[in-house]
Amino acid sequence: MDGWYVDDRCTNCDVARQFAPELIVESRGKSRVLRPPRDEEETRRLHAAVFACPTRSIRPTTGRTDPGRDPFPMPLDDTVLICGHNSPHTAGANAYLLLRPSGTAMMIDTPRWSRALAARYEASGRVTDVLLTHRDHAAHGRRYADHFGARLWIHEGDLDAAPDADRVIRGIEPVEIDAGVTAHPLPGHTRGSVLYLADDRYCFSGDSFYWSRTTADLAVAESVTWYSIEELATSLARTADRLRFAWVLPGHGDRRHLPADEMSHRLRALSERTRLLRPQPIDFTALRW
Repeated sequence: MDGWYVDDRCTNCDVARQFAPELIVESRGKSRVLRPPRDEEETRRLHAAVFACPTRSIRPTTGRTDPGRDPFPMPLDDTVLICGHNSPHTAGANAYLLLRPSGTAMMIDTPRWSRALAARYEASGRVTDVLLTHRDHAAHGRRYADHFGARLWIHEGDLDAAPDADRVIRGIEPVEIDAGVTAHPLPGHTRGSVLYLADDRYCFSGDSFYWSRTTADLAVAESVTWYSIEELATSLARTADRLRFAWVLPGHGDRRHLPADEMSHRLRALSERTRLLRPQPIDFTALRW
């Protein structure tokens, strides 16, 4: 197609389609540019996809992408920014900045590392903590924490992925990170998976669950559960009634903002559905983005 294309490095991670679903679609296990943008708003969304893509696979047919079009970190609302610049070393996971009333910030999971990007992120506020949801997203955590002078957090179940973490979450009970921010251990996707709940509004769910555009509902990645789908079901059953949030902000899969009561209802229903699932072989192609 004239204008833009997706090169053959695409890993079908879904990141670009999250930012520009009307422009970029899935086709034969890859992303494909459906059509060029028609207006400035669509152009903005396309460039968000371009600068988030972990393989830098979305490319103009002539020339180079304008770095002045890089929108990241990009606000999702007045408290959370999405980092963009997803890293191939975290399988292209999304990372976020959580702004605190004190003027500081926390980073949840990690984008690709560079000093220039780190300077962009810390311009939003002094980063006090880097919160890892699980082992798959630990890449660059130590480098960001050291650059910011921040504490690096991980659960003991995944400690071998960040053995030099400053704070280790233990057991399965909630742990307070700071005022309004709590870690909820949720073993299942990995042994040490954690979600972080902020202000009873934001749920940084890692890879424990996400919003599926295919089903228009919360979903678990049952075909990519490395530790135990039965343990994930147990974790959700234990945790669902403790959580109240309006935003689900996962590492992989889409984001969604709904009224908190509706999100609570959907999470309880997800817990019931997950209870019926049984182990299956790892199959990335079965993911329902």
